[in-house]
Amino acid sequence: MEPFENGISPSHRSVLYHETIDALRPQNPGRYVDATVGAGGHAWGILAASEPDGQLLGLDLDPQALALARERLAPFGNRAILVQASYVTLLDQIQRLQWEHVQGIVIDLGVSSMQLDTPERGFSFQSEGPLDMRFDPTQALRAEDVVNQWSERDLADLIWRYGEEQLSRRIARAILQARPLHTTRELAELIERVYGGRKGHTHPATRTFQALRIAVNQELQAIERFLPQALEALAPGGRLAVISFHSLEDRIVKQFFRRESRDCICPPELPVCTCGHKATIIEVNRRPIEASAEEVKSNPRARSARLRVTEKK
Repeated sequence: MEPFENGISPSHRSVLYHETIDALRPQNPGRYVDATVGAGGHAWGILAASEPDGQLLGLDLDPQALALARERLAPFGNRAILVQASYVTLLDQIQRLQWEHVQGIVIDLGVSSMQLDTPERGFSFQSEGPLDMRFDPTQALRAEDVVNQWSERDLADLIWRYGEEQLSRRIARAILQARPLHTTRELAELIERVYGGRKGHTHPATRTFQALRIAVNQELQAIERFLPQALEALAPGGRLAVISFHSLEDRIVKQFFRRESRDCICPPELPVCTCGHKATIIEVNRRPIEASAEEVKSNPRARSARLRVTEKK
């Protein structure tokens, strides 16, 4: 049944595919969620491993991604249920299906290669496109609105907080002086000039584009809302696999997993526990799983991917 590796074409390959499927241990007749279904790579693997009766709910805000996922997952028929929705509505979506619990959840927090490779989406500084960056194209706020309307101070704080960019103040000042900016190329070249040209392997605009994308889509707030819902949705013994691509995301996931895997979260200076907190999960891997050198060579996007897995008690 599998027409390409991972059930999808090489150009839309899911990162850490085998590691994620192995971690989730899909079984027949389990119920699973791919909270960012994208082109359907991880979903394909879960459905294939849970044949003949396993079911999967796939969520994504991006209609372009959902269209591709429907095509890729068509061989599985009604075992694949695809919905255009944010993963922050996870519990609502599960309740609509009248599922009590699920046996596994995967979420890939990165921007997809499909989105990066579509210039009109405005995610990439590698090609000319509008300053958009919306996962959900019906949403009002665009990167162009942030770049052209926010104050210098707010822009600098945004680029520092979400991009961890050391030249955030200089970049914000340059943006204000160059307004209005309408295209990805305009912004990327502006940042390049702030840097005095390209230096090293990382493009100077990388951190600023990351910061804008996070702000436009409220990604960090969404992760914080999603994680407690995921634990509530899991059946005992069910697993949650989270793939992140930068330290801000990974830190949120790591801290949440550490806190929820402990019986006491009181400050260490307290002699007696007063919080009453009980561990609800077991960390499957305390250190994140990273892509192999072979995968990074064939899919450079995997270089920064980090996989953390937890199991509900």
